[in-house]
Amino acid sequence: MALTIATWNINSIRLRMPIVEQFLTAHQPDILCLQETKCPNDLFPHAPLEALGYHHIAIHGQKGYHGVATISRLPIEETIERRDYCNIGDSRHLSVIFTAGGKRIRLHNFYVPAGGDEPDRTINPKFGHKLDFIEEMKLLKADADAGISSVLVGDLNIAPLEHDVWSHKQLLKIVSHTPVETEGLLAIMTGGNWVDLMRQHVPEPTKLYTWWSYRAQDWAAADRGRRLDHIWSSVDLAPRLTDMQILREARGWERPSDHVPVIATFDL
Repeated sequence: MALTIATWNINSIRLRMPIVEQFLTAHQPDILCLQETKCPNDLFPHAPLEALGYHHIAIHGQKGYHGVATISRLPIEETIERRDYCNIGDSRHLSVIFTAGGKRIRLHNFYVPAGGDEPDRTINPKFGHKLDFIEEMKLLKADADAGISSVLVGDLNIAPLEHDVWSHKQLLKIVSHTPVETEGLLAIMTGGNWVDLMRQHVPEPTKLYTWWSYRAQDWAAADRGRRLDHIWSSVDLAPRLTDMQILREARGWERPSDHVPVIATFDL
């Protein structure tokens, strides 16, 4: 069977529900993982998603900030996990288990802290929080559950490789591409035995971006992007990847997020 999993930092699910519906209608992924939903659980818009066939919805939200949601056409098991990274009560992680093609798969959905503007934890607590979050993620193993494959998606707020940003040299001191962040993210990946599926599909030195700043007057012309959104898997699923799509055109939709959807397709 073909399995499609999409990830998208939507930057407010209620504000951007029209483009979520547009995306789901056009692309019909089996599962969509959203980040930065900015919505408390009791106000999450279940009805329009269920009307499109997404009857299995797991949410971890809070008022006005952060928040992740996993919406699925496939049944998900009742054992939904919501980890409180750094123990400060932010809604930044959600994992579910589902079955596809005879495989049980744990799907992690992450929204890693952005880290503020100054890459110095002594003067910027937000950057310190991000580094602590990354350190805690190093405990996450792709093969943690016997007999269960793993996929990790989300806005990880780090562009780890040289060609994940528009200018490696100019962004080395910019939060999201500083060496301490990029080395930390790669350590999570290697230490946890994760495979970077986007770069498996499109290796360097090809540029890959999933985010373009709102600050640019003409984002498409400037094209100063970064690959902040990621899809990883356990080793056993990596050979099953058949396609990877970054929906660049979504950045130009009406009232867009500054991130665009990324869609992975597997043959299970």
